[in-house]
Amino acid sequence: MKLVAATGNMHKLKEMREIFEDFEILSAEEAGFFGDVEETGETFLENARLKAHAVAAQTGLPALADDSGLCVDALGGRPGVYSARYSALFAPKGWTKGNRALLLEEMKGISDRSAHFSCAVVLAYPDGRELCAEGRTFGHILTEERGENGFGYDSLFFSDDLRKSFGEAEEAEKNAVSHRGRAMKALREQL
Repeated sequence: MKLVAATGNMHKLKEMREIFEDFEILSAEEAGFFGDVEETGETFLENARLKAHAVAAQTGLPALADDSGLCVDALGGRPGVYSARYSALFAPKGWTKGNRALLLEEMKGISDRSAHFSCAVVLAYPDGRELCAEGRTFGHILTEERGENGFGYDSLFFSDDLRKSFGEAEEAEKNAVSHRGRAMKALREQL
């Protein structure tokens, strides 16, 4: 089966290809989709739906989209759906690094560091049908970055499952317990 990854994030595309290894996963550009879909949803699922349906409609192929983020208990669930653009006002050219720096700053002096990553995935077909799944992984926010692997907040997220940061984990280890891995596996089961 041929699917289009409704993402411009090469890290996510790589993860999707590893998890759906027996599918042909095209990048959005390879399928002829250029541009961005504005993420105006209030939940991860709403944003994943927006992206998947827009890409499926334009390419005429089933499109796989996710929206995911880090939810920190002590911050009322922030950064949540704004995870990728959390520090945009403060560091517009260094979002990933700026996001981590802002999170560490906001967590100074906070003892409850519990957090989870949440992910919603949607497989949308050009005729409007869809399959949806969600996944979570739990842990806590470290006081400093650990590890060079992964992307986004991985070096700050200590995984309860792995007993190390996602930044210290190998890709296969992370994919086995990650929010995206769990959501994608749940979606695969529906297929």
